[in-house]
Amino acid sequence: MPEAERLEYLKKAAIDAIVSEQKHDLENFGVEYDRWFYESELRDAGAVEDALEKLKLSGETYEKEGAVWLKTTPHGTNDDKVIVKSDGLPTYLLPDAAYHLNKFERGFDPVIDLWGPDHHAHIAEMHATLDILGYPKDRLEVQIIQQVNFIEGGKQVKMSKRAGRLVTLSELVGDVGVDVAKFFFLMRKQASHLDFDLDLAREETDENPVFYVQYAHARVSSLIRFAGDRGQMVPAPDDADLSDMGVGDACQLVLMLADFPRLIESAAEAREPHRLTTYLRDVSARFHAYYHNNRIVTDDPVTTSARLFLSEATRTVLRNGLVLLGIAAPERM
Repeated sequence: MPEAERLEYLKKAAIDAIVSEQKHDLENFGVEYDRWFYESELRDAGAVEDALEKLKLSGETYEKEGAVWLKTTPHGTNDDKVIVKSDGLPTYLLPDAAYHLNKFERGFDPVIDLWGPDHHAHIAEMHATLDILGYPKDRLEVQIIQQVNFIEGGKQVKMSKRAGRLVTLSELVGDVGVDVAKFFFLMRKQASHLDFDLDLAREETDENPVFYVQYAHARVSSLIRFAGDRGQMVPAPDDADLSDMGVGDACQLVLMLADFPRLIESAAEAREPHRLTTYLRDVSARFHAYYHNNRIVTDDPVTTSARLFLSEATRTVLRNGLVLLGIAAPERM
């Protein structure tokens, strides 16, 4: 096989193997992409050349020192950017522009990108380029995802891509489980660094936030089963009598549960799923306190009915929150 053909074959085989492994790991993690997009698709379709032609037609390109430059400075960058180098090869900005044009043409509005912290400076360049192409800056929203530091034994686990010292997603899931890994990743704001405490993640105690929330759900489930065995059922909403619930723990729990729809809406609008993990931990703490301060299943059927109804409402909120995060809501623990 000629060398060029051999290299192309090996490159494709390597890409296929790596992407296949990534798909497998993400499937185990509960994440499914609707579309896997290869940069080669853009190049094969001539989309990069089309993007270059559109930028030239805008009148905001010029040549200098054998390269093609884009006038991004009037659109918010510190200096103009090269889009085609003197050797005729495009810089990263040009295929990136072609890709986002493709996204817009497929009807995405807004386009939401997740980038690593080393690409922060690229945001202004991308916004400027799209502005020149006729797409307002608010059509592209970029979320910066900060790096994760693993902590074990009180010390940071040293990783290096160059030295080949890495902790892969599959290794992490194999160590602490899918639910714990997801919850820990979602506990902090995306733009904040995460210190992932491996020792804490492995614990099955109240100190582990995932265990704490899941245990609250399992505790309510146990209560419902116990009450059912005694012939005491959770009343239907129209039949629930909460008039004697008081203004203490029960009232505080009711108010917190009632905030769930607003919390979901605000978390979605702000692109901040960590609000939901914080909320679920707060609801769990509030219910655990309510449970310890109040006997749920009593000899009084009216009191029991009201407290079972509140417990079931708590379980519903916890379950819905966990499902939204892609985390299991166990009935028993």
